[in-house]
Amino acid sequence: MVTAPAVEDAIARASALPTLNVGIHLVLVNGRPCLPPEQIPDLVNDKGEFLENQVTSGIRIFFLPKVRRQIEAEIRAQFEAFKQTGLRLDHVNTHKHMHLHPTILEMLIHIGREYGVKAIRLPNEPPLNALINDRKEKLRRYALWLFLKPWVARMKKRLQATGINSNDYIYGIHDSGHMHIETMIRILAHLPDGLSEVYLHPAIERWDDIDPAADDYEYEAEYKALIHKRSRQTIEKFSIELASFNHVS
Repeated sequence: MVTAPAVEDAIARASALPTLNVGIHLVLVNGRPCLPPEQIPDLVNDKGEFLENQVTSGIRIFFLPKVRRQIEAEIRAQFEAFKQTGLRLDHVNTHKHMHLHPTILEMLIHIGREYGVKAIRLPNEPPLNALINDRKEKLRRYALWLFLKPWVARMKKRLQATGINSNDYIYGIHDSGHMHIETMIRILAHLPDGLSEVYLHPAIERWDDIDPAADDYEYEAEYKALIHKRSRQTIEKFSIELASFNHVS
């Protein structure tokens, strides 16, 4: 997130790890823009922050040319900010998965080519039976998957047509903020063939200005799940290969 409060610290840490595969997490809703408010007046509120309603924003981006021009300018500004970090760009994704929106996806593909984009996250999370404990949970997971399936299929087709790499699957969206060790082990032990992203929000402690929508996230538990010896043991037991979005087997 090139406009996040701790971005300078993140750049310094990433720069010290030259083999780390770093992506840009474009923020187009519910966050801070790169451009000044006067250049993107239809995208921000009176505090100069992005609007929070994804549905309303998506409709306006699709139907209003002036809004499309502003969102395109903001996307370009965030790519440029990432370029200025000097970090190697491995992949692209968006806050709240806004690139499921066909207009935004086309902008990512078009603008991304200028900045060397080779991979974009595919938010494809088919239900994993190992994570389903009851009928209600099964219905919820399958309903979300079926709702997003046409959008995901369209995105996959566009990425394949343009030669852009992507993951095959992603796990953790449905369990966002609650990827503790038990959930992590269940996922790792039942990964399908292909390239899967495991999706987490790890932190060593909570902070003051947490987004109210994510206030119940178990940040510390997710961090501990990533470094837990059981995670490493499960990776080794099932011969899971750690890789980047641009991995070619």
